[in-house]
Parts: sequence; C-alpha cells; structure tokens
Amino acid sequence: MLTRRTLMKGALAAGAYAGGLGLAGRFGGVASAGAAMPLVARRTEALITDKGPTKGAMTYGEAEIPPVLRMRRGTPFALRLDNRLDEPTTIHWHGLRIDNRMDGVPFLTQPYVYGGDGFDYAFTPPDAGTFWYHPHCNTLEQIGRGLAGLVVVEDPTDPAFDAEIVLNLRDWRLGGDGQFIAQFKPRDAARAGTFGTVRTANWRQSPQYDAPAGGLVRLRLAATDVTRILALSVEGAETLVIAADGNPVAERFALDHLMIGPGQRLDLVLRMPDTEGAVAALKDLRGTKPATLATFRATGASLKRNVADLPALAANPLPEPDLSAATELPFILSASAEERPKDGICGSLGYNFWAINKVPWADDTGDPTAPLAEMKAGKTYIFNVENPTPQVHPLHLHGLVFRPMNSNKQAIRPHFSDTYLILPDEKVQLALVADNPGDWVFHCHIIEHQKTGMTSYVRVT
Repeated sequence: MLTRRTLMKGALAAGAYAGGLGLAGRFGGVASAGAAMPLVARRTEALITDKGPTKGAMTYGEAEIPPVLRMRRGTPFALRLDNRLDEPTTIHWHGLRIDNRMDGVPFLTQPYVYGGDGFDYAFTPPDAGTFWYHPHCNTLEQIGRGLAGLVVVEDPTDPAFDAEIVLNLRDWRLGGDGQFIAQFKPRDAARAGTFGTVRTANWRQSPQYDAPAGGLVRLRLAATDVTRILALSVEGAETLVIAADGNPVAERFALDHLMIGPGQRLDLVLRMPDTEGAVAALKDLRGTKPATLATFRATGASLKRNVADLPALAANPLPEPDLSAATELPFILSASAEERPKDGICGSLGYNFWAINKVPWADDTGDPTAPLAEMKAGKTYIFNVENPTPQVHPLHLHGLVFRPMNSNKQAIRPHFSDTYLILPDEKVQLALVADNPGDWVFHCHIIEHQKTGMTSYVRVT
C-alpha cells in the first residue's frame, strides 16, 4: 500500500521527495557519512528531581544527558542519526554556517527522519566556538523533553585554560511527582511562553563543579530552554565574557545581569577563588525568583592566574557587511489572529498567535509560505526588525551571521551573532552578507512563539 509513510521513506532513500508533494528535487542527495559517528535519538528515564526517575525524557546517545559533540574548525565532521523515537525528528546545527542540505529543517532542507530510519549529516564547521544541536520537528515536545546537546568547535590556536566546564541550561515542565505535565498553556503561548517548573544545568539542579584554585576556567553556556530568558551573573569570582553566540567579542566585559534568551550562548573566563573550598555561583537574577544555576568550588593550591594575561580568541572567518552597498529589508513582528494551522507530521500546537510581516508560518506542511525575502549571494543586506509586541523575542537566523547595529532600546556591543534578543518596542538593524545559498529559517526561539506563527524563511541564490 502506498501510504504517506512509505512515500516519505522512499523519498528519504532517494534523497528527495516525490509523488505530488511539490518538493521533488529540492534536497538532492544526502551526504555520505563514511566513518560517521553514530548518534541515537531515544527515550530515557532521567534523574532530575528527588521524586525518582522522570519517565518519557528524550536524549541523544547512550548516557542520560545528550553528549557534548566536539569538532575542530576546518575539519570534516560526519554523524549518522539513528532515530529510535516513535515519531519523526531531525537535527538542526544551531549557529553553524554549513551546507543548507545539512540544516535539519523538514520540507525546506531535508525529509523527516522517521522512527527506525536514519540520516547522514556531514559538514566542515568553518567557525570555532560554542554551538548546539536540537530537533526541528515536534520541537516543543522534543526539546522540552531534553532532546538538545551542545557542540564545541575547537581551534588549536585557542589560549590554554586550566579547566573547561560546559553547561546546558534548561527548564523542565514537571509536576510534584517529578513526571512531565503539559508542555504549554495556550494563554501563555500568546504571551511570554509557558515556563518550566524545575531549572537545571546539565539536567541537575544547581550542580557543583571543581576547578583549580586561582585558575582560569572556560565556562561554555548554552540556553537550551524552550521559553526562559536569563539574566546571568557570577558571584564570588571575577568573570568576563569572551565570546557570544559562537564568536569572540571585540572587547571583553564583565558578566553583570547579562540577558540571554533561548538559543543564545556565552563563553566566559572565570577566575577561580584563591582559597581551597571557596565557591563561586552562576546565578539567574531575572524575575521574582532568582536562582543559582551551578556552583564552582576551588581545589588545591592557588595557580595565581591573571585574567589580563589570557590571549584573545582567534577570530572566525566572517564576511564583513558592506554598509555602503546594503539593501534594506523590513521585518515586523506581530500578533496574529489567523485561523488555526493544520496539523503537520511534526506537530502543531493548534493555534496561531504570532506572525512576521503579518504572515503566520503555515507550520510543518509540504506547502510552506513563500520566502519573506530573496537575497543575492555575496550581497550585503540590512534587516530592519521592529518589535511592537509587549514580549521579548530571541530571533534566530539559520545558516548566516549578522552584525547587530543601531537599536533604539539598548546599547549594542560590536559582535557577530545568529540570535538577537529583541526587546518590546525595539527597532534594530541586523547587517549581514548573504554568503550561504539556500532557504534559511528566521524565527523566534521561544518555541511556543515559533510554533504558533513567528517563523518564516529567507532565500539566498
């Protein structure tokens, strides 16, 4: 029997859809993995609370928490996704400027990967830094249940640190019994999003890590939650931001109530206390309930390192926008009262609350809306983004990087990024070079906003 499932599986084998879905030939062939590392997407039980194992969590790999995937800038990387979930999934490589066919977005860049099937991802990371990977299918449910891990792309010229700590910062929607409750509430999805009830770093509540006293620690942070925006500070240790969203900052600055949203990353240098047993704490100070996310305990005799002696990180090979020849494009974020979206294979929340340029995303269907903009490869563009809504939105652009400029609401530190946290009533310019051909998704990374309309894509040809 020719069913939708067998049709899709046949398309996966062929590397393209067929038979009336309107996308034949879009994907081309999938890359050959060669000696690809295997990565299994599966369900697991997680020890998140003291109420016993949380059932129905999702992870990658064999351990409970998804592994940190380590790559090297300029070195080919290959991975074979083995989907052992009972639903389709994909992997999106958040922040990595890679081939569009590897971007992990159903219907735009690749077929769904059904349970029992696999997909070969192969690419060469051009930039060093901290990134992450997560599904782009049934996103709220899958990321909400844990399916997200960090990517560290190393540069052999990076300065030496005395320790490195990688933290996956996220919430969980759990009830008093430690089991999952509904991932969202419609009225909250129409506002700031539905917050989790249990806050963790690396799937643990306020874990403690040891590091050499007086040493310099590279602290890599990723906000992988589906909703929560953080205001981060470290108490008890000197801490400077050395990179944001995968790219070195032009000038290092102190971490002091710095806001980051879902999808964003920070690299910090933390100078440990000199006294053995002294503790520094990473805290989120936003909102009415500040929280300690993780602590760091000094061990051994002091190494007496000096932050000022730490050399600069190597710059990534990013194209500099030519503002004198830029084309400006408007992007207005708004609420939406359009009809409810149709249910897709990757799940619909059943509502449209948000839109970009008054068009809500058609959800995961075989007939997506037209691109919001078409850009010529190699040309410079300025996204004029306006947020007249009362909510904060972390806007993420796949496959490209931009330089934020000229905000009417906040001071802009010079940097390249792939995710920008736009404030209510803010107008900001995001300058970029369209140097990576393909269809690239542009969306809010509060996943309820993404799944209820604040999503679209741009095309580079």
